[in-house]
Amino acid sequence: MIAAVTPPHDRLTIGELSARSGLATSALRYYEELGLIHAQRTSGGQRRYPRATLRRVAFVRAAQQVGLSLEEARRALATLPENRPPTAVEWAGVAAAWQDRIDAQIADLQRLRARLGDCIGCGCLSLRKCGLYNPDDTAARTGAGARYLLGEEAPPPPASPGAR
Repeated sequence: MIAAVTPPHDRLTIGELSARSGLATSALRYYEELGLIHAQRTSGGQRRYPRATLRRVAFVRAAQQVGLSLEEARRALATLPENRPPTAVEWAGVAAAWQDRIDAQIADLQRLRARLGDCIGCGCLSLRKCGLYNPDDTAARTGAGARYLLGEEAPPPPASPGAR
């Protein structure tokens, strides 16, 4: 919950927060249910969000853009202040915690880019090269998913009959 009461002129209705953030009101209610954002309630029970909630919503959307889960975003937000922008030191802690995760994603994307034109070992046997790189769906024997994309090495294709 929000510790300090936000002045009425610095609070947004759920509709205003939706319009400003670009998220549907249902998504904002879901974010609140997950503890990503917090609202104060009026005497009539209506939600009012501190203006700083816009930053928190933008933070969550940025986290999702780089592939982080809502739970990862929630844990990071729990380390940051709710009613003011984080300091450089506070933000550096979050950035450092995500660095390894983002670096791993970059490596996965680079591997995908490098192998996109080749068979990625999914076992689908639908590409012409699957008969070369994954005959009889041998990739399936090593586990589920796109085995070669996950870092396993595809066997080299057999030499063409005319090559020596």
